[in-house]
Amino acid sequence: MGIRVGICGAGSYASSFIPFFKAHPLVDEVCIAEVFPDRRREQAQRFGIGRAFASLDELCESDVDAIAICTQRWMHGPQAVQALRAGKHVYSAVPAGITLDEIGTLVETVKQTGLTYMLGETSYYYPCTLYCRERFARGDFGRFVYGEGEYLHDMSHGFYRAYQRSGDQWKSHASFPPMLYPSHSVSMIVSVTGAHLTRVSCFGQIDQSDDGVFLADVSLWGNTFSNETALFRTSDGGMCRINEFRRLGHPGAVRLSLYGTEGSYEEQANAMVWATRNKQEPMVDLKDLLDCKGVRVKVVDGKVVRDDEGGHVSGLSTLHAVERLPQEFLRIPTGHQGSHQFLVLDFVEACVSGKLPPNNVWIAARYCLPGIVAHESARRDGESLAIPDLGDPPA
Repeated sequence: MGIRVGICGAGSYASSFIPFFKAHPLVDEVCIAEVFPDRRREQAQRFGIGRAFASLDELCESDVDAIAICTQRWMHGPQAVQALRAGKHVYSAVPAGITLDEIGTLVETVKQTGLTYMLGETSYYYPCTLYCRERFARGDFGRFVYGEGEYLHDMSHGFYRAYQRSGDQWKSHASFPPMLYPSHSVSMIVSVTGAHLTRVSCFGQIDQSDDGVFLADVSLWGNTFSNETALFRTSDGGMCRINEFRRLGHPGAVRLSLYGTEGSYEEQANAMVWATRNKQEPMVDLKDLLDCKGVRVKVVDGKVVRDDEGGHVSGLSTLHAVERLPQEFLRIPTGHQGSHQFLVLDFVEACVSGKLPPNNVWIAARYCLPGIVAHESARRDGESLAIPDLGDPPA
């Protein structure tokens, strides 16, 4: 028996995931909830959706088993709590919440309800993260020394358009503080090392653009920083730097570098290498291995297996566990470096099995709390602040 899934917010982001939810063999029905009538009608018709609701309230009152929250980024925390309290499992786009109280309430609500919560963090499934996580688990890095995670995304690369969907007051939302959207960067380090971030000093760069966005009297958050950079202490005694930039002359990237006492992974622009202290050993060029150029597979007895003569599945790297995928997923376009189908797969499996998903609420807190505290540090001109930790997931 499968589950019924409701998608809250049926915009462009949701459009990348609805096909995977519809195709999953353990999903019996997909519904949508969308406040804009035209979009609700168009998306229901586009994806063959039988039931479309006008609000999250209506969706929570329905018989769906799980709700995927794909709304604007400052709405996720309270909406996830509402859905959980209505008895629904929750998948949430990032971030999990934007205040300490939101994150704390979210964790407590998951504890109280015993329901599944999963953060839809794409970077967890990026090839560079998969590579480093495997090598770190084998001990190839040695002790963690230092990491760099950064999300380089200029406002002109789709962010204006995304914020404008929120209505006439879009400029007040477009000033969203960069460090309140930290999980793409933080998750790559935290998910590899298993440590969490304990202390931060952060600086913000006051925006100088003339588009009227990052202005204190316009911003919903009184935010004037378009770029923020932070230095963190980690619970294993290491250090990391996180950059969240929204104004820069760069094509855009989510990027990771990780340094240990025995080995290091370094990534810059279009180069990815593995290196050790032995100068006689050349650096290993990983670009071909980590490139999402696709894999070839075939289906044997209903199972997906690799086969050099099989059909081509685009958007994946050779490191992705393609064997885990339902065959129904193979012809659906993916995105964000092959992460989309694995996000849906892990969430649905967690809902059905009752097991914790990879990016559960305790891990989500460790992805998001550091950025919340970092932004407060930037507001205090770099004051060093402690980051609360809400504990480990249950065994």
